[in-house]
Amino acid sequence: MTGSANSDYDATVFRGVFENHYTYATGVERNIHRYATRTALTDSETGRSWTYRELGEVTGQLASGLAKRGVGTGDVVCYQLMNRPEFAFLYVATQGIRAVGSPMNFRLAAGETAFILDDSKPVVFLFEAADASIIANALELAEHRPPVLVAVGPEDHSAVEGAIGFAELLDPEGPSFTAPKDGSTWDETTRLYTSGTTGRPKAVPLTSLNEVLTAHDVIINMSLTPKDKTMNMSPWFHRGGTYCAGPNTVFYMGAEAVTLPRFDAGLVLDLVQNEGVTYVIGAPTNLERLADEQEAHHRDLSTLKGIVTMGAPFERNAALRYQKVLTPNISNGYGTTEAFWNTFLPGDELTTYAGAAGRASIDDDVVIVAVRGTGLGDPSDQVAKDGKEIGEVAVRSIKSGYTYRNNPAEDAKKFRDGWFYAGDLATWNEDEVITVVGRKDDMIISGGENVHPVQVEETLAAHEGVADSIVCGLPDQEWGQLVVAYVVRKDGALGDEQAAADELEAFCRASIDLADFKRPRLYAFVKELPYTATGKKQHFVMQGQSARDHADGRFVRPAR
Repeated sequence: MTGSANSDYDATVFRGVFENHYTYATGVERNIHRYATRTALTDSETGRSWTYRELGEVTGQLASGLAKRGVGTGDVVCYQLMNRPEFAFLYVATQGIRAVGSPMNFRLAAGETAFILDDSKPVVFLFEAADASIIANALELAEHRPPVLVAVGPEDHSAVEGAIGFAELLDPEGPSFTAPKDGSTWDETTRLYTSGTTGRPKAVPLTSLNEVLTAHDVIINMSLTPKDKTMNMSPWFHRGGTYCAGPNTVFYMGAEAVTLPRFDAGLVLDLVQNEGVTYVIGAPTNLERLADEQEAHHRDLSTLKGIVTMGAPFERNAALRYQKVLTPNISNGYGTTEAFWNTFLPGDELTTYAGAAGRASIDDDVVIVAVRGTGLGDPSDQVAKDGKEIGEVAVRSIKSGYTYRNNPAEDAKKFRDGWFYAGDLATWNEDEVITVVGRKDDMIISGGENVHPVQVEETLAAHEGVADSIVCGLPDQEWGQLVVAYVVRKDGALGDEQAAADELEAFCRASIDLADFKRPRLYAFVKELPYTATGKKQHFVMQGQSARDHADGRFVRPAR
């Protein structure tokens, strides 16, 4: 505790209750007996369900099995799994023995997996049996070989020598799950790795208190109740998966989670109709597929109370379509792995503030800081609340762990005096509604003028033939960088590339919202664009390949 007491009240007992009985594990233990007969989890692939009593039984057996395999306080258990029941069981069980659970991206290349294994040095590593050959390669590349390797799924995993099946990890004599008696709200419970928009993944530690307060934030913003049934379309390994009405929120609330290992728009809508799902969570790109499928093959979505997305804001016309076709209540959260969501735009404001990230979440401070140099700005030096002046987003949140594990150099780039700097550029208005305009490191400087890619992308999105785009800077001797656009065309639209470039040039010139110097000078037409797991565009990928694409003649220059 910092500072001196303001009265003679002794808070020692309360502090003890708070630090030892306000843990996430305690919250799950309560629901195991409080909602014993209610469904906690349903496997969409097999149809099997677990009540809260059964959740307690299996997570207790898993916690005991992990302990017997040598996992103790502070030891790391890595699991590289899809959205399946075993993922949810591990998320709970590790917290029952004061271990650190570390979910990993199942899409990583072997070298990236090896990097994380060497960084966290887990005692136990669980992986998808179907990925056994990739995992075998990762283990060869890694210096650290986890003592216990566990394959999950029915596929052949013989490529990974010594791996056991998940069932072998369970202790059938283990007692039902209970919170550890010596557990603390300050325990590191989960270690995530940033998906990132640049560079190697960084380890993001979260405490039990972060777990609880994140769950509270989601419950409040989504108005969740124990009677709700949620389904994540995005992977649980990310902060916006497990924590956005995934296992974290659902098990703390006493609601039900439905697994979805792979996104399939038809399956999602079938599950809403047949299982009575009340909330669906995913990236904005998922909603485009859902709307297409719903228009082609109508389902009864009457149980659906809302959809929540994270990763990118909505363009107004898209938002109107999704509200008409899917549900009127579509909300969007803006955030990061480091601090979860920090602004929230509720469904009743989605079209009013289309393209915006919303206002600060209930317990968060979010300000737009003036950028006056290359370092982190002063949180008290804020840009005007006029919706025009651009600054950097700075966040103060109790959902952040405020560090990258063993990485002081990266800490210095992102954290300052209790504030986290997301690296995003934004404006805000007099109502403190924040609109993200781009990444600080994505900004294009052409002829000394700043060009924010998102503004150009929004203009292109208004063209009826454009499905998606990424705008970036092509190195240029004369201008420093040229504004170039990678464009995904809608089916049947903008067929001829030269004619398409000419048409988009004319469209941008006619826009009243886009200055002439911001127009793309070159266009490349592609089938798809790179995104992170949470639906954020990876501008750096296209910027990195732009010089090569230019040399290969992939760009088309509009006729003047």
